[in-house]
Amino acid sequence: MAKSDSFFIRASVDWNGTTYAQNSIDLGAYVDALGKSVLRIHRAEVVWDSPLDIPAVTADQNHGAFFQLTTQNQSAMVEVTDKSVISSGAILMSGGAPGTAGTQMLSERINIGPQNWTNGYLVGVEQIYVACDQSMALFSGKFSVVLECTVETLSSSAAMALALSQQ
Repeated sequence: MAKSDSFFIRASVDWNGTTYAQNSIDLGAYVDALGKSVLRIHRAEVVWDSPLDIPAVTADQNHGAFFQLTTQNQSAMVEVTDKSVISSGAILMSGGAPGTAGTQMLSERINIGPQNWTNGYLVGVEQIYVACDQSMALFSGKFSVVLECTVETLSSSAAMALALSQQ
């Protein structure tokens, strides 16, 4: 299996804080199943860019903003058990006990990512999708992802099988 040097693909999605938002990432320059070329994603690093400060969550409430990177077009967030999921995660906010004001806890997590697997995540489709949503309107902004990738060659039957399994 021939490998290339690693390179980076960057993408983002603007979201308004109230509705599911998604953008496609064109991989046509790297992936050609008929030509036996596929993309291996080794790492996915994410950034939540909001023009606002950390939103204040009311006491006894928990809220989150969620992201996903998938091989299929989606209309809503999907579970990690969905075969199209490459990576997913969230930024979570919790309010304190009754009588306390503001956000008491803020944490970011990646549920799964290519870096969790021994050999990353192999992609055989020419488009992948980055998306965001949240549990309630707290803030809006931009969600960005940086993917560390290499291009590899598979046999034509293996490349086509991979592409078909991810559609």
